[in-house]
Amino acid sequence: MEKTSEQIQRDLVRPLYRTGTAYWIAVAFCSSLVLAGVSAFCYQLYHGIGVWGLNSPVFWAFDITNFVFWIGISHAGTLISAILRLANATWRRPVTRCAEAITVFALSIGAIIPLCHIGRPWLGYYLIPYPSERHIWPNFRSPLLWDFFAILTYLTGSVSFLILPIIPDFASIRDTTTGWRKRFYGALSLGWEGTPRQWHRLETAMHIMAIVIIPVAVSVHTIVSWDFAMTLVPMWHTGIFGPYFVVGAIFSGIAALILAMALLRKFLHLEEYLHPIHFQNLGKLLLTMSLLWFYFTFAERLTTWYGNGTPEMTVFWFTIRQKFAPFFWTMVFCNFIIPVPILAIKRLRTITGTVIASSTIVIGMWLERFLIVVPSLERKFLSYSWGTYRPTWVEDTLMASSFGLMALLYLLFSKFVPMISIWELKAGLPEHTPVVAVEVPAGATNLSARESPFPGGVSS
Repeated sequence: MEKTSEQIQRDLVRPLYRTGTAYWIAVAFCSSLVLAGVSAFCYQLYHGIGVWGLNSPVFWAFDITNFVFWIGISHAGTLISAILRLANATWRRPVTRCAEAITVFALSIGAIIPLCHIGRPWLGYYLIPYPSERHIWPNFRSPLLWDFFAILTYLTGSVSFLILPIIPDFASIRDTTTGWRKRFYGALSLGWEGTPRQWHRLETAMHIMAIVIIPVAVSVHTIVSWDFAMTLVPMWHTGIFGPYFVVGAIFSGIAALILAMALLRKFLHLEEYLHPIHFQNLGKLLLTMSLLWFYFTFAERLTTWYGNGTPEMTVFWFTIRQKFAPFFWTMVFCNFIIPVPILAIKRLRTITGTVIASSTIVIGMWLERFLIVVPSLERKFLSYSWGTYRPTWVEDTLMASSFGLMALLYLLFSKFVPMISIWELKAGLPEHTPVVAVEVPAGATNLSARESPFPGGVSS
């Protein structure tokens, strides 16, 4: 049965007012993980970075693995949302905000990790490329400097892309509530009244941001891959890393999006809005990315084997059939052998099936980032510099806390913001056909967000 505007408004705003016991248990659990991570970080500050398992030559390990992983998770959100908006795919309406929130939170977590890695976070401003009185000038040939600009640009664009379509929903909540919520959402709505000029500017801004954010998203993970490809380390110095990292980022990001949608559907009781068709469509895209991931992984290994360089082959066999072989074959099972049959067979591509496939992919993609970083550093060019890496409890705790922080941010966000765009769903109703924007004469009374035939006002 088709929902009315009033029912949509009531259903999507309900989680902001009423939450069950399970919600607060989840918040408490995630908060405990975050507090454990803060405690481990304070322990690291007191004793120094030596409490990690890092050594010579393995100077990068869990920290950079998590950094690349979270930057990758962020890619599916804004990127998929922007592409679907430009393609005017109507089925995207319940999905876009879930995706855009993942991008902002995952990018924020990824940006925090370098501060932990430098050991002295109070010197974090060293990461900012500015000329200083100490005559430490920015090195524009360094990929680390490119990281700073790329991630800052992507985070700024993603926050804008997330906030813009929320403004009409804030105004809608403001007009239907009282007390502190009315004042709170009134401030967040930025004076939105739903006039034709406001709708025109909002639609224009969203269209521009959708066009701009796509090349920015692709460039960000390409630049992250250059952190590795610009160095002379076995199996890092290769030109395939750019597209390989971008494909892996979109792959893991879509999997994270499916998991987030499934949890929101279950715990916020959004079964009538997040339908099986949404999971099926994302499952098809996930299948495509799984095949692309396998192609790039096979191509990377094939060229290494065909080139037969001694340092590269040392790392190759070290990963395939020696110390890291269990991790490598687990990665292949999680990213290809398990999800492909599930996603390729239509009757298995259900909500449960896509969630199972996505769960294995998230695990497999973390292992992929770990296998990129550690084996190559343990087996560098000269055998006298070989080493062994084992993570400590500090690194394990910080990694677990990053997942807890991601879940906590998502839970808190869902408490204050509708996780499905109210005005976009209303715009898709048959009775809410957009009307042509006209200039409102001076002194005329504009329709409010409640009274307009288009949700929030008149659409351009």
